[in-house]
Amino acid sequence: MPDAGAADLPLDRRERWLAGYRFGVRVNEYGRLLSVGDGVAWIEGLPNAALEDIIVLDGGAEALVYQLAPQRIGAILLDSGGALTAGARATLTDRRLEIGVGDTLLGRVLDPLGRPLDGAEPPRTVLRRPLDATSPPLIERDFVQRPLYTGNRVLDTLIPIGRGQRQLLIGDSGTGKTALALDVVLRQRGENVRCVYVLIGRKRSDVAAVVATLRAANALAYTTVVVAEASALPGMKYLAPFAGCAIAEAWMDAGHDTLVVYDDLSTHAQAYRELSLLLRRPPGREAYPGDIFYLHARLLERATARAAGSGGGSLTALPIAQTEQGEIADYIPTNPISITDGQVFLDARLAAQGQLPAIDVSRSVSRIGGKAQVRNMRDEAGRMKLDYLQFLELEVFTRFGAKLDASMEWRIRRGRVLRQIFRQPRLAPWPAAAQLAWVVAFNEGCFDNDSGDAIERKLARLLASASDGGAALTQPLDAWRGQVRSWLAAPDAALRPASAVA
Repeated sequence: MPDAGAADLPLDRRERWLAGYRFGVRVNEYGRLLSVGDGVAWIEGLPNAALEDIIVLDGGAEALVYQLAPQRIGAILLDSGGALTAGARATLTDRRLEIGVGDTLLGRVLDPLGRPLDGAEPPRTVLRRPLDATSPPLIERDFVQRPLYTGNRVLDTLIPIGRGQRQLLIGDSGTGKTALALDVVLRQRGENVRCVYVLIGRKRSDVAAVVATLRAANALAYTTVVVAEASALPGMKYLAPFAGCAIAEAWMDAGHDTLVVYDDLSTHAQAYRELSLLLRRPPGREAYPGDIFYLHARLLERATARAAGSGGGSLTALPIAQTEQGEIADYIPTNPISITDGQVFLDARLAAQGQLPAIDVSRSVSRIGGKAQVRNMRDEAGRMKLDYLQFLELEVFTRFGAKLDASMEWRIRRGRVLRQIFRQPRLAPWPAAAQLAWVVAFNEGCFDNDSGDAIERKLARLLASASDGGAALTQPLDAWRGQVRSWLAAPDAALRPASAVA
């Protein structure tokens, strides 16, 4: 970095420059800015520039080398560059893009370069990590076998998620993907899981709503929010998920369990397509560059559960992808589907019917499955899932007025009860003991003769009883069945509603 421009740098970058200053002869390489616009700068000169090197332009603006051509360099602007003009001097540095990491980032709202967006002072970080890093080698990984509880009655029972898993949330716009992801983050309170929520290309009002929800639930104490809003440079949208992953990786390497939500990768792919076209890369299908699949693969492969000998931490990824008219076979959605360990499909038709969260169980899957569940939950949830899938098949026949025998009518009645149980309000995550309690109660037929408010009262009774001590998840199922029956026989007094946050 040239001495002449050090005075123009922001305070935090100036301090880093001073800390690394050493007296001696320096040979600097200079280039010239040819053009700038739409978040991309073209520079001539700098023959020793390499991909992902940082270039400093006049006035202290920085750019990231991203395209090498015979006579010029294409770079992604990391600052707005409003005062930049053709002919400005460009200086090659020996630095790569990094972000500060550590516990000081908890509770903060940052941009992809670690600069504060919450009005507070820049976070004081000791350690720094590169944004783009290789995924952990196979020898350092472990099997995904510890549950990550989401608090959702559908996910924790039928589509379980393990710590270190990559589970995709996919669906049309307005189906509740962000709401479901926020519920998962809120459920990690008290679970010693550090969260990173990455917002890519979202409106400022949406960003404010997410931050307000986390703050109101006291979830910011264990969460960092990384934001590249809709008005940000395309380069910042491109870097946002890598920045969030780097922050979480530092905690994973320290032995902590972490959760990263990428909201959403469809917008991220569009930002990458925009950058690639501006940098004149050859377009492929739907104008996306040919390496669009590699882009998300190298990001999501960094999510893993580390072996005990490598620290024992984990990084769980919840990427979000958007579909059009429920078509999951589109070009971009098929990419994260093929990379992740399963997907949760949210159906617009279920949302329109008021079935919230609008999770389509028949098109959702977890490839980790019962390996991330305690044995009692795995055994009981398996019975329940079979009942529900049979109900979905039988329900089709009722639309044609087909005459059903008594056993079929009984299965349909149980399926409709289960569908009502699956309805869950926002910001109402359930503890693990309460989840097992209602599954046991359903399998024992405790809801068979109920409907409407009666089901809600029993759910409230189970939630209150299991949350106030309850029983160990690993105790024998016979003991659970007796415990659940005693809870349901208790009076309704002093019970909190089933929508209360656990």
